[in-house]
Amino acid sequence: MDLPLKGLKVLDLTRALSGPFCTMILADMGAEVIKIEPTPGGDMIRQWGPFDNGISVYYLSANRNKKGVGVDFRHPDGLPLLRRLALQSDILVENFRVGTAEKMGLGYESLAAECPSLIYASISGFGNKGPAKDWPGFDQIAQGYSGFMSLSGTPETGPMRVGTAIGDLTSGMWAAIGVLGACVARQQTGKGQYVHSSLLTSLIGLLSVQGQRYLSLGEVPQPCGNVHPVIAPYGTFQTADGPLNLAPATQEMWVRLCHLLGCPEWTEDTRFKRNADRIQHRLALKELIDARLQTRGRMEWTPLFIEAGIPAGPINTLADVFSDEQVHQMQLVEAVQHPDLGELRQVGLPFLMRNAAGQSSAGATVQSPPPRLGQHTIQVLRQYGVDGGEIDRLLKDQVVFQGADS
Repeated sequence: MDLPLKGLKVLDLTRALSGPFCTMILADMGAEVIKIEPTPGGDMIRQWGPFDNGISVYYLSANRNKKGVGVDFRHPDGLPLLRRLALQSDILVENFRVGTAEKMGLGYESLAAECPSLIYASISGFGNKGPAKDWPGFDQIAQGYSGFMSLSGTPETGPMRVGTAIGDLTSGMWAAIGVLGACVARQQTGKGQYVHSSLLTSLIGLLSVQGQRYLSLGEVPQPCGNVHPVIAPYGTFQTADGPLNLAPATQEMWVRLCHLLGCPEWTEDTRFKRNADRIQHRLALKELIDARLQTRGRMEWTPLFIEAGIPAGPINTLADVFSDEQVHQMQLVEAVQHPDLGELRQVGLPFLMRNAAGQSSAGATVQSPPPRLGQHTIQVLRQYGVDGGEIDRLLKDQVVFQGADS
């Protein structure tokens, strides 16, 4: 099946994680993404461990389905070459510090003056205006600044970061969504747009009910660990062989839970009758539920809860996740041949597209492995109309770098 962004050309001037994740989403949906890396070292993420046979798995996680071009940004001919490529692209994505692209001659206003149809996506750490606009964009700093960390952890641990670089990842996702919107608008107007996201704004955009609690009621949510801030019981409980998540979110579910656990008298206990009561006595209630759950294992309890209409599930390790039949059936893990690593397994695009003919994207979004540094330089320059003699000169003068291409 043809993917929806087929035919669109993306110039990827990003590094580290937020920008590469954005452009990988676009590549997974069929766009041709040209990853530009500064030579000689390449994207900084290549130096981040852990490593698989000398290759950063951080790099592997965010750069599939792209073509790699190496350019010396400091060579006098390097930036003019990048501008030339930008003006022939449909979409440009960058995540330099605020103002850097403009200094390089690659800012939106300058490029759009020559190419009004260009869609330009920019990702920053804290936004493109305001007193923190010049702060470097590091995920944990943004998690703290956005209030996100204040919602995680327990009163004993204090604020805790989320276990992935969620600010980087969500800013890349928001930028990709913005690009898709700009693509639709361009179909109607013929004009491109400037799209901007940041780690800070992306995380604030995910505060959901916690943000609304403050805006509507003036409540400042406190970290409450694995329990729900406004529903009880709801959270993590201990079974005979490990933790399990349990979410009886309605009064009816609560009653069914009590009967399933063999404790119908809990429904008449004044401490637990209403959700508001259960919130006040959640610790005592958790002790009672844990005591009952510890008579069986996680996967003994889970189907019983599901059958009773009570949301529940085990807390898996990643080893559990990637051996799970549900994950397998959803075709989330795909494999591609890497020239240095052999078979490379990756988590593919996590949503499904299917057309009326029944053709599906499931299991088919990982088309090519993350490129070596400069792997496709000559191929891409030819594609952009640079003639053979000029390519030879650019290679000879070390303006561009051609890496191993197989």
